[in-house]
Amino acid sequence: MPMQGRRYWLWELLIFTAMVALECAVVGLTTIYKAAITKGLNYHVYMAYTYAIAAAFLLPLACLSHRNTPLPPLTVVLLGKFFILGFLGFTEQYLKYLGMAYSSPTLGSAMGNINLACTFCLAILFRMEKLKLRSLSSQAKIIGASMSIAGALVIVLYNGPMLIPAHDKDLRISITDRVMSGAQYDWILGGTLLAAGNVVSSIWYIFQTIFVKEYPAEFILVFFFSFFGFSLALPVGIAFEPHLSSWIIPPDIRLVSVLYSGIVGTGIGYVINAWGLHVKGPVYVSLFKPLAIPIATVAGVIFLGDQLYLGCVMGSIIIAVGFYTLMWGKLKEEMVEELSPPSDHHSAADSSDGLDDIVAPLIKR
Repeated sequence: MPMQGRRYWLWELLIFTAMVALECAVVGLTTIYKAAITKGLNYHVYMAYTYAIAAAFLLPLACLSHRNTPLPPLTVVLLGKFFILGFLGFTEQYLKYLGMAYSSPTLGSAMGNINLACTFCLAILFRMEKLKLRSLSSQAKIIGASMSIAGALVIVLYNGPMLIPAHDKDLRISITDRVMSGAQYDWILGGTLLAAGNVVSSIWYIFQTIFVKEYPAEFILVFFFSFFGFSLALPVGIAFEPHLSSWIIPPDIRLVSVLYSGIVGTGIGYVINAWGLHVKGPVYVSLFKPLAIPIATVAGVIFLGDQLYLGCVMGSIIIAVGFYTLMWGKLKEEMVEELSPPSDHHSAADSSDGLDDIVAPLIKR
């Protein structure tokens, strides 16, 4: 029993560490991306190259990691589901990248908390999350999700006094040819686009959670997601950027951004994300979104010279309180489930498909 308990906590620690590392990687991605577009990188070109690099990176890994895993055959229906997954992912990233180009990585990370609230509501509708209105844990989850939305709205709609001025005014550029009418307009437009992207992201989380249980092969799933994402991003990119010169990436921060996004952000990051959805569900993965806020704030102010407003600090505090309230509700609910008969629940570590084949031997040592 002690050995089983030790393996259980090691498994939980591994999942927790992977989710935290994923959020750090996402913050790094958004920060480098913002720096790259200040150098003239077009986001249409960026997305097409990102998906292409991710698909090329994941193809050999998908063939090797699942060669001994019995999987459902690739049918037309299955490929159609892969395409829907790619379409949702492409739409989500398109809206988020566009929103970050108009705003900042700090706002991008803060608005990610809408993903938590939306995912929580959708998980209830799809019966992936329990909700009992008379239960204290369910009330805590509702309050936490509501505070996340409120905090995100504060960040978008209220700037307040500037606490830290920008180091370089040239960093706040427009990604279109027309001149923006001021920073406030950029802030609201960027926040709106980021909010829409996170709503689509929540739908993508739910669909992927259902799909990864039907087809438990994270590397293959993310490969096809990247492949179909590329098939959508390429014609869109050519339509908006028909000139060949726009597709030539100089060997500077722009090339670093594309490679980092393709290999780390989409390739490795999305595999970890799919694995987390598989073993813990969509709400657990979304719980870690608030951790990106302090990381993005520090990175944006130090490396990009972003302004820091009072509204961003206030909204971040509200979001953090909502995060811990929702986390407390989740932990209390899991403690109740642990006291229930073993037949009513099972440990996530019992799964042995996909990415689990790689990490499970580490837990058994």
